[in-house]
Amino acid sequence: MKALRKVIDNAFVALSARMLLGFIFVVASTDTIADPTAFATSISYYKIVGAPLTLIIATVLPWLELLCGLFLLFGMLTKGSSGLILLMLVVFTGGVLSGIARGLDISCGCFTRDPTVDKIGWLKVSENLLLIVLGFVCLFTNSTRFTLVHGVDPDSSPARRSASDAS
Repeated sequence: MKALRKVIDNAFVALSARMLLGFIFVVASTDTIADPTAFATSISYYKIVGAPLTLIIATVLPWLELLCGLFLLFGMLTKGSSGLILLMLVVFTGGVLSGIARGLDISCGCFTRDPTVDKIGWLKVSENLLLIVLGFVCLFTNSTRFTLVHGVDPDSSPARRSASDAS
């Protein structure tokens, strides 16, 4: 467990996880922001929620993905952003698993509006599980190095926190 904690708290591991996850979510949001109607259609293919909720999700979710991704990229609100991204990934993965179990032959709707690209399947589940691991690294790291919090609030550094906890 100590070895895992050491890896998660490594500043470069945390930075890499933040940058990769943030970049992926920013890129994934751009197509869906550009055409929420097509994204709503992709969501409807899962046959999980009704039309009114589908429209709300298609309008709100891409902006949430964009904001969380940007916050991770810039090292701001990293705990909250990575927590929301983890929640989204768990829901996305559940939707994909539901689609697989019901034999749906649909696109995941993640990065493109093209319905023939990026079909749901076990590869998509594996990709999401890897992203979930990155999300856990971002959420549970104690490293604030390479974040704006580190530059703005020197008391948030792990060394300062342990020193203040000891007193």
